[in-house]
Amino acid sequence: MHVALVLGSANRPDGPSPNLLRRARHGAQLWHEGRVQALVGTGGVGGGTESEAEAIARVLMAEGVPDSAIRQEREARDTLENIRLSLPLLRELGATEVLIVSDAVHCPRAVMTARAHGLSARAAPVPFRGSHLRSQSWLALRECAAIPLYWWRLHR
Repeated sequence: MHVALVLGSANRPDGPSPNLLRRARHGAQLWHEGRVQALVGTGGVGGGTESEAEAIARVLMAEGVPDSAIRQEREARDTLENIRLSLPLLRELGATEVLIVSDAVHCPRAVMTARAHGLSARAAPVPFRGSHLRSQSWLALRECAAIPLYWWRLHR
């Protein structure tokens, strides 16, 4: 079974961030196109009142994905935990391939982490349209430091 792992992003008191909305909507599109049979939203409670995973599930359902196709991992605080804490749900679903749904600059680190945990993973990057240049620039700068750090953490 092909499963989309929709990685969380900021969830604020006033609702999901634009990045979280874009990721969830892209996951819904993958489901509607038949590229995945299930979706796992992952992410814990940040600044909002609900977890990132709950916000992802709410957006997926609003986009027409049935509740039966959605699972939630509600504790993760970073990319490593997104992957590690989602493993039991992915096993339960019988995932044979995982499509990592995140921003394009974040996908290489997320896929590297998923593969280090034994998953057959590919990137399903969210289209850039609708994103803010400032947000994407910040993500790109963060990844410059995070990729080598994660590689070291995963291979020591």
